Amino acid sequence: MTEPLFLRACRNQPTERTPIWLMRQAGRYMAEYRAVRAKVDFWTLCQTPELACEVTLQPIEAYGLDAAIIFSDLLTLLPPMGAPVEFSKGHGPVVHDGVQAAADVDRLKHFDVADDLGYVAAAVRATVAALPAHVPLIGFAGAPFTLASYLIEGGSSRQFMKTKAFLHQEPAAADRLFALLADVSADLLCLQAEAGCRALQIFDSWAGCLDPADYADWGLRYTKRMVDRIRARHPGVPVIVFAKGTGTYLDLVGQCGADVLGVDWTLSLDRARALVGPSVSLQGNLDPGRLFGPWSALQPAIDRILDAAGDGTGHIFNLGHGIHQHTSPERVGELIRYVQQASAARRTTQG
Repeated sequence: MTEPLFLRACRNQPTERTPIWLMRQAGRYMAEYRAVRAKVDFWTLCQTPELACEVTLQPIEAYGLDAAIIFSDLLTLLPPMGAPVEFSKGHGPVVHDGVQAAADVDRLKHFDVADDLGYVAAAVRATVAALPAHVPLIGFAGAPFTLASYLIEGGSSRQFMKTKAFLHQEPAAADRLFALLADVSADLLCLQAEAGCRALQIFDSWAGCLDPADYADWGLRYTKRMVDRIRARHPGVPVIVFAKGTGTYLDLVGQCGADVLGVDWTLSLDRARALVGPSVSLQGNLDPGRLFGPWSALQPAIDRILDAAGDGTGHIFNLGHGIHQHTSPERVGELIRYVQQASAARRTTQG
């Protein structure tokens, strides 16, 4: 049987059209998701495999996307480490008992991922069983810098000054923290691969607040540690690294060894390709804000991305970040259908 389109694109192989999936494709913009979410709180949804499976499948059934991504959250790792996370409406995640001083790093718990996060593996197994054979499931976890920023800031931040101060004032403690987070995150990704995920994505959502030198120390070094750990255990599973906001030093990000690099909307794909070379695949990179405009403005934006991807080899269409909750589901459907049809037509013309 032919390998799924998405996986061939991850491996930089020619494809008959461009595969597409969307970050946060299972989410609040869908009425089906809101109906489930109205019955349970966010953590209950994440921790109930049947419900996580249900919402993971919703956009696949609605739109015919080329890959699914398991419904979970980057912060699932923190509560078992001894840092409970509370999701309060309108305020985002609030992390309790985080890291304020070097001594706090050493009280974080080492835990068995399979035992404490077994619900993630159960959701993966249920979802893989329910998905069509041609739609692979993506597992994901957070990169150490992004996870550490939540622990140190106590939640979301705009400037990350507490985190940066900790890196510069307590580098030895920061190294212990980042090494722990890298290893636990990699173990979570491996758990998802063992449960049936066929690709794995590392999200470094806040990497772009670092200058290139700090990214080399506190982003690249530990992301590469994760990639190496995954590859040693699951050499055939493609790894995607999405370090948002790093377009000016994407070549540095590329040194992590990932099969695929996510690109946000601040860098065109042709410039990204020039930075990283021909051997790595690229994923992206439509600005989610474009989905609020009329189709007459959205279509040219999609065409520009397809143009910038050249012949389309090694390109996975995605957004430059997650779908906004107020996005029109109809517009999402138009985007997906157009990418699938237009990219196929381009291959025919190019061939």
